[in-house]
Amino acid sequence: MKRFFSLAIALFGLIPAAQIYAQDSCKGTLYLTIDTGSMVPAVEIADVLDRHNVRATFFIANEPTARGDMSLDARWAPYWKRIADGGHAFGTHTWRHWYFRGDVGADRVRYVPWGKKEGEALTAPQVCEELSKSGAALKAMTGRSVDALWRAPGGRTTPRALAYAKQCGFTHVHWADAGFLGDELASETHSNQALLDKALKNLRDGDVMMMHLGIRSRKDPFWPMLDPLLTGLKAKGFCFDTIANKLKHTAR
Repeated sequence: MKRFFSLAIALFGLIPAAQIYAQDSCKGTLYLTIDTGSMVPAVEIADVLDRHNVRATFFIANEPTARGDMSLDARWAPYWKRIADGGHAFGTHTWRHWYFRGDVGADRVRYVPWGKKEGEALTAPQVCEELSKSGAALKAMTGRSVDALWRAPGGRTTPRALAYAKQCGFTHVHWADAGFLGDELASETHSNQALLDKALKNLRDGDVMMMHLGIRSRKDPFWPMLDPLLTGLKAKGFCFDTIANKLKHTAR
């Protein structure tokens, strides 16, 4: 009876039938998040998301790309405009993609480039600036800023970094253990098939998933597994939503 009533609503044009059926059959919701990276498979990943009608949350930083520019350069505006127009959500992944390495002194946070021992000691306003610049770049390209979300590079935070980010309006988003898709692990020890099988087996309702827009160090890129991964998760009855919507539902 419920399905018949849903179909009747759809036939009268009130709600698309595909949306009705997706709601009726959904056995759990997953949250796919994608961090910036080399940007090599950026277009292909967008194509996969479009085919599956899946909305993801992109955490963006101004990172070097494989083509020699930066991921938030104006040359990438058409790509980010496509993502924004596609209904995806955004969070900041910092501006420089450095790493928070500890709280220092009375009021600063140690912020260090990857592979380096020395960096900068940021005050609260400087942490806010580091988090906000990516949103400003996105808005200049698309007219839309990031949502009030952030993810520290490597997922590494400090108590003070979290507190300062919260003061300027940003909620930190980590990922579930099962949601770590492993696209940055060595392919010699973690094959694509093994990573795919693990995700399909272990992901549960409410899990946040994490992958990247390209990883230089992995010899056998994982991103082609996104298509069979989404197919398999949908077959298990999972639906997908953005982190922004997840937080809205949690706040109710």
